[in-house]
Amino acid sequence: MLKKFRDFAVKGNAVDLAIGVIIGVAFGKIVDSLVGDIFMPVIGSVTGGLDFSNHFTALSRTVTADSLAEAKKQGAVLAWGNFLTIVINFIIIAGVLFLVVNAMHKLKEREADKPTATPSRQEKLLEEIRDLLAKK
Repeated sequence: MLKKFRDFAVKGNAVDLAIGVIIGVAFGKIVDSLVGDIFMPVIGSVTGGLDFSNHFTALSRTVTADSLAEAKKQGAVLAWGNFLTIVINFIIIAGVLFLVVNAMHKLKEREADKPTATPSRQEKLLEEIRDLLAKK
């Protein structure tokens, strides 16, 4: 049983998947920082200091706080600003992944379009010998 688990864990696909997940998590943190630290402040400055992450709509009359964190402690809130930030994160991630996959497809097409190397004289002779032997 332990040998089967070791074989599974060491197989290329399992290791590749684990590496992909780790890189994906790190990429997600980079995109979160890009959106939260770069894009949203620029959008906020263009819109007159608007910070989406702290915008919410109170769903309860007991909510009187001005910040989202305090409002969540007081009652139910609709955190639409946080949702908007996450949607922007998704759009950025999807766009970057689209560009990466598109670039990979272009590279594969270039590889497929490259002319194959012509066989050497020795290879041609070996092919002729093979064909002659196949006829007999």
